[in-house]
Amino acid sequence: MSKVKVIPCSGIGKVFGLMARESALKVTNELKPNETETVCLAHIVTGDEDSKSKIEGFPCITIDGCPKLCAAKNAELAGGIVKMQYRTVDEMRNHRGVDAGTATALTPDGWKVVDELCEKICEKVDDILKEEK
Repeated sequence: MSKVKVIPCSGIGKVFGLMARESALKVTNELKPNETETVCLAHIVTGDEDSKSKIEGFPCITIDGCPKLCAAKNAELAGGIVKMQYRTVDEMRNHRGVDAGTATALTPDGWKVVDELCEKICEKVDDILKEEK
């Protein structure tokens, strides 16, 4: 069985991008390391063949920081099957007024939002793997 690809946006310079990257890393390194892996968006965007081969035809979950959906769009362009798109900006709507941090460091509240998003991602990973069986 193949691993679900979890692809965050690059989102450099914004807290929403940091939240996307931290969510992807927590899921792939800590919560679901045997079921998921991440692929670098920059490599996908530049047409890196190794990265493309890792996602082409495989289920993907994308995590974007903003409404531009760069991760989702580029994963699809590279042949990934995007099963779910998350946006950290949407997750923050459930936490109006919360200071999530900066582009380089999350606050404790920012980590709480990341943890909630990770729970959603893990549930979706389980759903995708059930479908694959």
